[in-house]
Amino acid sequence: MRSEGEGTLLRLRVVPNAPQDRIEGVVTASDGHARLKIRVRAAPDKGAANTAVIKLLAKALGVPKTSLSLISGQTARMKTVHAAELQLDDAKTRLLGLTGPS
Repeated sequence: MRSEGEGTLLRLRVVPNAPQDRIEGVVTASDGHARLKIRVRAAPDKGAANTAVIKLLAKALGVPKTSLSLISGQTARMKTVHAAELQLDDAKTRLLGLTGPS
């Protein structure tokens, strides 16, 4: 996660076709970046998994889905989402409550 303008960039590692939708915590991905690991039940077909990721993140962060934008990784497991008008400290606090300290 990092601040970006009036919001926060969230780096994600998404696992589709999972048994349930959930945010698992922070992992170090193969690219060396810390990423938030998210599992979604949706298949990676016609954007279904991306939609599920946005829905799950919006609920977890307490923001409207329209404030989240997928800016990279549309067809990849490594994704970057911009959370407009959500400050970095707020995002960390909200996500820490879901995943525990890392």
